Amino acid sequence: MDIRQLKHLDTLAKAANFTKAAKQLNMAQPALSQSIKRLETALGVTLVNRSNSSGQRGKQVSLTAEGKALHQHAVLIIKQLKQAEAHIKSMANLTQGEVRIGVPGMLGSFYLPTRLMAFRHQYPDLKLSLFEGGTRDSLKMLSRGEVDIAIITANDLSEEFDSHLLLSEQMVVAMSNEHPLSDNASIQLDEFFEHELVMFKPGYFHREWMLSQAKALDISVNIAFETNLINLVKQVVSQGYAITSVLEMVIGENDEILAKPFEPPVYLDLHIAWKKQRPISQADRAFVDFLMKNR
Repeated sequence: MDIRQLKHLDTLAKAANFTKAAKQLNMAQPALSQSIKRLETALGVTLVNRSNSSGQRGKQVSLTAEGKALHQHAVLIIKQLKQAEAHIKSMANLTQGEVRIGVPGMLGSFYLPTRLMAFRHQYPDLKLSLFEGGTRDSLKMLSRGEVDIAIITANDLSEEFDSHLLLSEQMVVAMSNEHPLSDNASIQLDEFFEHELVMFKPGYFHREWMLSQAKALDISVNIAFETNLINLVKQVVSQGYAITSVLEMVIGENDEILAKPFEPPVYLDLHIAWKKQRPISQADRAFVDFLMKNR
């Protein structure tokens, strides 16, 4: 039994005549009769009452009880198939679909908003689902299939991912205007770790990076505050309670915060990635292409 045979049965049930049904299907009447006969043979039942027709022109036919039961299923299957075809075509035409993306908190707050609005303006029928957290959270969600694409660090790339380099952003030391390091043109790592720090909680690359650098220098880190709220981090820094390291994009012109580069400079490469074994949708591809054109 295949969908073509079900369409033949549906047309015959509505036309109630082999000749009329064959004409509607743009096929020869004997070919339609053979199609129905093969369907009956496959199922081991009689689907059409032929006692008054014998496939003759103008003779009405009717369905048996088994034929009526199968026809009910056929109607539903044909309808669902049409809906599936329409759904896939709308996705291909970008008139329907969803983009699920995992992003680091700093990019979600300072890099993506204007780009997301521009993307929505260009593709108003697509749904955007943004999952914000640390880069490690984004990586986990991508690996578990909870998001289709994610922005992750270069260190997180592996053979299971396809990716594009999205941006390379400098990591800076954020401090208040009155901080003892404020007169320095740049900050060395050992100088950085001499002061109280505000850090993101586990799951954020910046925390892992700072802790790994301190360990390499055999320095004990003094963590004064822990929070994943970027605006709170900035308030803590601006009021002089602690310093931290963030992407340069986080510090705005109106923030009462100084951004000093490390010595030597440190850059973070961020990639937009997806799993090779799970092809991304047309909507996801449109989003990736849009970001790459609007970096």
